[in-house]
Amino acid sequence: MKNRFDLSGKVALITGGRRGLGLAMSVGLARAGANVAVVAAGEDPGELASRIAATDAELLYIQADLADRRQRSGLVEKVIERFGRLDILVNGAGIQHRQPAMEFDLGKWDEILSLMLTGVFELSQQAARVMEKQGGGKIIHIASLASFQGGWTTPAYTAAKHGVAGLTKAMANEWAAKNIHVNAIAPGYFDTDMCRALKNDPVREPQIRNRIPAGRWGKPEDLLGPLLFLASDASNYVDGHVLVVDGGWMGR
Repeated sequence: MKNRFDLSGKVALITGGRRGLGLAMSVGLARAGANVAVVAAGEDPGELASRIAATDAELLYIQADLADRRQRSGLVEKVIERFGRLDILVNGAGIQHRQPAMEFDLGKWDEILSLMLTGVFELSQQAARVMEKQGGGKIIHIASLASFQGGWTTPAYTAAKHGVAGLTKAMANEWAAKNIHVNAIAPGYFDTDMCRALKNDPVREPQIRNRIPAGRWGKPEDLLGPLLFLASDASNYVDGHVLVVDGGWMGR
């Protein structure tokens, strides 16, 4: 059974893999044996490079603003040029903007939807074309509790994450027979930069924590088991599933 989780010889592309949950996922896949390509907006891979260097994996770092369609073009080709194949795609890039729906900035709406929904579709399309020729692969979208709930002052983020859940099922319906397995992970409240404002809010933080049956916020390493399951041969008959990793929040 241990071999079913082994990613040795695989190549993974992770968007937004430079920090937060993305960083944890990039390093986790590298430790499992995969070479990793990471696409992120920052110029300097920083901690990512040093942590990947501590593994046996190779790193390809690509700076790109994935909200810009022009910069999404040809990304998978760059991975193929470096590693010769692509086995795993993790669509993890995301941003947040909080503003009441009546006043929500339309520029921010366009940016968030382009990055977190249209971009997810485009990169999955690029990856699937390669994976079909290779005989299969794994595509993992990062969804959210906002894929199921309405959120508060986050209409663009919520719309994108609902869309990601739908895309997961639609892509799986078309591609499962091609041995391309499309699934998603929906993290709950994790202690990362994106949730920093909530984590530091003396009123909201205990309200959130007390509603989580596990009694704590998630840690980035809590995501690695579910990620490895969906990225490996252990999940070869799992398609179109949105796996919630939330300490029990959705069951409350």
